[in-house]
Amino acid sequence: MKIIALLNQKGGVGKTTSCINIGAGLAKLGQKVLLVDLDPQAHLTCSLGIQADDSDKTIYEILKGEKTASEVLVDRGGIHVIPSSLNLSGAEIELSGVAGREFLLREAFTPLSGYDYVLLDCPPSLGLLTLNALTTAQEVYIPLQTEFLALQGMSKLLQTIEVVKKRLNPPLEITGIIGTRFDSRKNLNQEVVSKIKGHFGNKLFPTLIRDNVALAEAPSFGKTIFEYKPDSYGADDYNHLCQDILARIPQEAVCQN
Repeated sequence: MKIIALLNQKGGVGKTTSCINIGAGLAKLGQKVLLVDLDPQAHLTCSLGIQADDSDKTIYEILKGEKTASEVLVDRGGIHVIPSSLNLSGAEIELSGVAGREFLLREAFTPLSGYDYVLLDCPPSLGLLTLNALTTAQEVYIPLQTEFLALQGMSKLLQTIEVVKKRLNPPLEITGIIGTRFDSRKNLNQEVVSKIKGHFGNKLFPTLIRDNVALAEAPSFGKTIFEYKPDSYGADDYNHLCQDILARIPQEAVCQN
């Protein structure tokens, strides 16, 4: 079971969009997927048409130890989702005095099994919720806009990941950089992609997510891009990105599956 945190403390980079549509794309390719909304803004939850504001079955109750992961799962068209709500906004303060607070999510997920991929949609911050994601995950995917300011602030993010790796979760690795909002007609986008490649090498997935209005529209209908406009550039790009992700699985693991 691969547990992957999608993380960038900069907002508006396509993190939640990528989490949703990578999950949906992998499910289309035969993988069993669980999406976890760790953001108090609950954008992933809302984008999939799940109403959880008045629910007591969210990630918040899991972190507080009131519910198990299996008790809050929502089956959303073949993808399982652990939703979030605004109640999660108080978790940073409420859990700050709890012993082992960095490992609450890992402990809650220990009994989980049967999934090929668990994708954690992290909040756009480097607080306790993100720390829980990083101690639970084995891998980190970083969505990066192919724009001038994309690499600004990356040093703090990379430093945080390195500290967690060193002190709390040695297996943790950055294994994927997702280039988003790419426009091949813009020289600036091409230059930024070159800089990202220069810094991260082959961690940058070969498929770049093109700037596409359908990707922005789909959440308002509570749909993935594959449900909303399966013939769009967005659907095509995320389908190819998911193939890139599966191509990185060692051949022996593919044979075992």
